[in-house]
Amino acid sequence: MPVYCITGANRGLGLEFVRQIGQDSSNTIIAAIRSSSTDTADLKAIASKNTHILVCNTGDSKSISSFASELEKTLSGKKIDFLLNNAGVNSVPQQNALTIDEKDLHNEIQINVLGPATIVSSLVSANLLSDNVRIMNMTSGLGSMERSLSINPRKCATYSISKAGLNMVTVHQSGDLREKLKGVVVICMDPGWVKTRMGGDGAILEPEVSIGGMLKVVHGLKDGDNGKYFTYDGSEVPW
Repeated sequence: MPVYCITGANRGLGLEFVRQIGQDSSNTIIAAIRSSSTDTADLKAIASKNTHILVCNTGDSKSISSFASELEKTLSGKKIDFLLNNAGVNSVPQQNALTIDEKDLHNEIQINVLGPATIVSSLVSANLLSDNVRIMNMTSGLGSMERSLSINPRKCATYSISKAGLNMVTVHQSGDLREKLKGVVVICMDPGWVKTRMGGDGAILEPEVSIGGMLKVVHGLKDGDNGKYFTYDGSEVPW
């Protein structure tokens, strides 16, 4: 049965991914959390017998490297069929283009852009991805330049910049990975404005609806979808 790897799995969208995927107890789930001190009570409460909780701080390249090594031991010859790069931060939503702080922008790029990029490259180097792996990079509608132009006033500048960067990483991965994994499909996905801690006040979408839609999209991906930008309902998002 398929192997799923989910980053940021202890809360929010990541936790809902684990819950829905775990409804089929034959699925193997790698639930990655930021650190050994992370609160995993909710995660452990829904974990199936085939759920493995491992540490992977997506903002730390050494942690990602250690995660790949531990993952190799955990999988014991199996490979990942679905990699869901869900972990991300929106730590300074109040900043706009005129108030961007260098440290804040660097932090969001480190986690939201370099994190998924480094995870993929590390798992490729460790030969842990199946030839037909589906890779989903969790982006946002705020990473769309066309959509951002229609928002007034514009918001979450550093987050938007990092997610636009992640979109470009996705495009490059979709081409570069085909040289190593002939059947790979890489996409970026907008989950919608979901009622999570990151979603904040005003969010309109229930997590189970967003995740259910995203899993339907991921499970239905075809070769021609490689490098595309989708929203949770399966429609394409303008770049």
